[in-house]
Amino acid sequence: MREFSWPVRVYYEDTDAGGVVYHARYLNLLERARTEWLRSLGVEQDQLLAETGLLFLVSRIAVDYLRPARFNQQLQVTVLPLPPSGVRMPLRQEVRNLAGVIHCRAEVTVVCARAPELKPVRLPRFLTEELSDGLHEP
Repeated sequence: MREFSWPVRVYYEDTDAGGVVYHARYLNLLERARTEWLRSLGVEQDQLLAETGLLFLVSRIAVDYLRPARFNQQLQVTVLPLPPSGVRMPLRQEVRNLAGVIHCRAEVTVVCARAPELKPVRLPRFLTEELSDGLHEP
């Protein structure tokens, strides 16, 4: 599976008093890109929950802040899926400017869980097949 990219713009609400993106706001940008990536695979998370009782939870995230992004800047947020295993869906994500310079890099582990007890369960077969199809470690 190829890298997915989602365009975003930095809004005033995303910044601190200096006009620089506040560190926690990067998590919002990463989340939006993951949601749009799943949507591009035909996974609407509200429908998945309603039809199967499954949802996705972030179990781990490691973030490197490499350079500041600023108010009104246009960025691309990427999602690169790595080989899934069992309940885990590991992802690499980056926030880049339009010249490809990386502002933020994250390694994210998403797990599949059954609601409402939030017990981890295996990823749905259709998703592991989609993620495994042509997938290789970069």
